[in-house]
Amino acid sequence: MTDPKTVANMIDHTLLKPESTPEDVAELIAEAAKLGTYSVCVSPSQLPVETPEGVHVATVVGFPSGAVKAEIKAAEAARAVEDGAEEVDMVINIAFALTGRFDELESEIRTVREAIPGIVLKVILETAVLDDAAVVAACRAAEAAGADFVKTSTGFHPAGGASVHAVKLMADTVGGRLGVKASGGIRTGADALAMIEAGATRLGLSSSAKVLADIENEAK
Repeated sequence: MTDPKTVANMIDHTLLKPESTPEDVAELIAEAAKLGTYSVCVSPSQLPVETPEGVHVATVVGFPSGAVKAEIKAAEAARAVEDGAEEVDMVINIAFALTGRFDELESEIRTVREAIPGIVLKVILETAVLDDAAVVAACRAAEAAGADFVKTSTGFHPAGGASVHAVKLMADTVGGRLGVKASGGIRTGADALAMIEAGATRLGLSSSAKVLADIENEAK
């Protein structure tokens, strides 16, 4: 059984609802500090934010559709870093992966990578939309382009969020060379532990308190 403290240190405590206010973000940060999560993940318009020592700051670019030009994602990422982001989660152009245009996908990711050297870059694949072959090829494109993580989902696509199958496939493909972030629809301790068992090294959660409480209760 993975203990709550270990799981907490794998969590990007996330608030990406478009109606979120600065007050909501302040509550998120306070909760992250209380829970001991690795980071908070907020929309780029909410940056900069002040966080306690040990709580990192992540943001998203091209979110949630991914359907903007690579240079726009790169500029958005660079501005986010100027505003204090330590990690950037970018949404791919999903159509590239759906239509087998993996050279273009790699180029897009590399464009963002080059705009934010030294910053942790996570690549959101929206795996519920893709078949297994496309997930594998997209993971390889992300690795070739210099990404640090591959990530399952935005949590906003109607096709769904993270699945154990997708996480295992991604983990097997990147073989520990990249991190694997499971995100989207993970609302219980059992969900989170299943993703970790499948190979997730980071979790994107909006229900962090409930997930950690579940794990603590299960451990008793």
